[in-house]
This record gives sequence, structure tokens and C-alpha cells, in this order.
Amino acid sequence: MAVFKLPDLGEGLTEAEIVAWHVAAGDTVAVDQTVVEVETAKASVEVPVPFAGRVATLHGAAGDVLTVGSPLITVEAAADFTEPGVVTPEGSGNVLIGYGTGTTQTRRNRRSRSGRRPSAPATTRPSDSDRVRVVSPLVRRLARESGVDLHALPGTGTGGIVSRADVERAIARSAGKPADEQRIPLRGMRKTVADKLTRSRREIPEATVWVDADATELLQLRSALNADPAAPKIGLLALLARFTVAGLQRFPELNAHLDGDEIVLSPVINLGFAAQTDRGLMVPVVRDAHTHTVEGLSAALAERTEQARAGRLTPAELTGGTFTVNNYGVFGVDGSAAIINHPEVAILGIGRIVDRPWIVGGEVRARKITELTLAFDHRVCDGGVAGGFLRFIADCVENPLRLLRNL
Repeated sequence: MAVFKLPDLGEGLTEAEIVAWHVAAGDTVAVDQTVVEVETAKASVEVPVPFAGRVATLHGAAGDVLTVGSPLITVEAAADFTEPGVVTPEGSGNVLIGYGTGTTQTRRNRRSRSGRRPSAPATTRPSDSDRVRVVSPLVRRLARESGVDLHALPGTGTGGIVSRADVERAIARSAGKPADEQRIPLRGMRKTVADKLTRSRREIPEATVWVDADATELLQLRSALNADPAAPKIGLLALLARFTVAGLQRFPELNAHLDGDEIVLSPVINLGFAAQTDRGLMVPVVRDAHTHTVEGLSAALAERTEQARAGRLTPAELTGGTFTVNNYGVFGVDGSAAIINHPEVAILGIGRIVDRPWIVGGEVRARKITELTLAFDHRVCDGGVAGGFLRFIADCVENPLRLLRNL
């Protein structure tokens, strides 16, 4: 009998929740066949087995949380099975898809680009027909176990996606209990986010500055850039991200982190951006954002957003950021005292763009106004740097065409 244990997840992750088994006891498996889908604190990933033979035991059921190194599956090895050889530098062996290197990582990359999972020998799972409206496998499992008809639920997530909160409200209604009596375990990604935000508030003496900016010309520029129907579309966030990169190059103190009593300025700009998903708030990272054009940034932001909402981001794509942009204007709010994404030292917030009276050339006119906010770690800089950075971003918003010529 060969016992395969839950492998090292990397990125400091020590446990994972079983979402769904792709095999059952008695099934025959091949080397590197995906046998189970697990949910870590940072991503939903698939686990391949390094053995060939007949499945003897599944160590855990859907919903169980296993620690790294604990038994996952026991396989009765096939008669002609040979243990995999020594791992070479070209491949890190049998690891979670989305971790490690070599052919395993290549398969993951192909799946991320295509947006499709590789075929698996598993039987069709209940609720698979709901994939268009339900992204998270945890939501599908919760609905199955609770007898909730996903087709009957109005999704409140982005694009009408049914979220976990939608299912939990349906469960509460069917039990005749008010929604406020629900008890939701704080674990997985939600716990990771909670721990990170708590640490940020505990350790960082943050201050916030804000300014209103006239975004009328910015919206006109976006329309002009998107006038060609054959050209890739440029999003508003991409323009603001490009301004942010330019601002960080002028004020590098805000693209840094603290290491003991030292301020470490990063030589690269890895730009994180807040994205609301069915699994909660995530911050995908566009690495080396300073090397991208506006068009390249727009494509990268769109790709990361789609991957985040589909649950296909790897932990490496959710870590390593040096600065974060939070466009909370999409929620219809004007401002926010954002919490800095530890260990970064600043976060830029962008409010909704609304018509407001504005003085232009001595006359009151209706203009498109947005509120920009910057929360910063007062240990790394004072108000002069923070105010200078925010004023630069505001100037870019108000006079984008003139400033883009120099970017």
C-alpha cells in the first residue's frame, strides 16, 4: 500500500479543505491523475496522485480540513508500478497543480490561459449544470448538502453569480430562522484576510489624505482610446493604474516595505488591485507593472479579474504586491478609509465618478468628479510625500492627455 500525504502547499499554507473527490475507493488511478480538489486559504487547486494502482482509502470527506503531511489517499500499487525517479532541476515532482515547477506548472499555465480545466475521469458531480451562475465549488457543495435549488436563487454576486451568502440566506429561510442567527466559521480565505487586516491595523500607524478631482477629461480620453472597434478596449482602472505607476516612480517611498528599522524600497512595481469575488475580497497582483503600457495593463487587469472570479488564481498571483489600488467607486460610494495591505505601506482609493458643480474658468459647470484617497504608513514618509503623490495622481486625472505624453 502506498500512502500519499497532502503535499507542501507553499506560500506558508499549512492546511486545505477537501472540496470534492474525483475518485472513489476501488477506482484505478494513473500517475499524476487528479484525484481531489481542495480549497486553501488563497486558491482552489487540484491534487494529482504520484502512484498508479487501485484506490484503497480516501482519508477524509468533502468539507474536512487536512493539515500538510497528513494522509490524503492510500493506493494499492499496480504490479508493474515503479516509484518515480529522483526529482531533477527541471521538475519538482508531484505537487499541487499551480505550485512547483516543470510539467505540472506547465499544465496549470495552459489551463489558466484557456480558462478550461483538463479533463478528469470523475463522474459528473451534482450541480455541474450551475457552473455558469456558480463559480465556487464550496457554494455548490453547500447547496447540495442543504437541499437548496441553485436555479431558484437570485444571485447577488457579480454578473448574477450565486454566492455563499445567497445559499446561507436560503438555508436560514427554509429553517424559519432570521439571517442574523447564522454562524459562519471564520476560516480559509476569509480568516486569512481577517488576520492580515488585523495585523495591518495593529502594526501600521496610518494616516489618510484625500482630494476631489475633475475626471471629465479622463472619461473623454478613455472614449477616444476606445473609438476604434478593432482595438483592445482600455479600462478606466488601467489608466488610473498607469498614473499610479508613474506616481510611484516619482515617490518611491510609497513603493516599499519595512524590515525591522529599515525602509526597503522595491526596485520593481508589483501592482495589486482589489477585486470582489464570490470567495470574498481578493487582491490579484500584476507583476512588473512599470514595464506595461496602458494597453498591456488593461489586458493584465482584465485577465487577473477573470481568473480571480473563476477561482483560478495561484497563491503566487495573490502575493508579492508592493502597492495596491482599490476602486471602491464600483460599489457606488464616494470615499473610504482603506486599510493598507500589509506589508505594503500605502493604498490608493478611487471613489465613484458623479456629476457635481465645479468652477471652470470662473464659471460654475457640471463636471465629472471623483474623490481620491491615499492611506499611508506614517513611519515611511510624512505628509509632503503622501500629498505630493496624491496631487500627481489628481493632476493626471484632470489633465490626462498632457501627462500621458510624458509617461
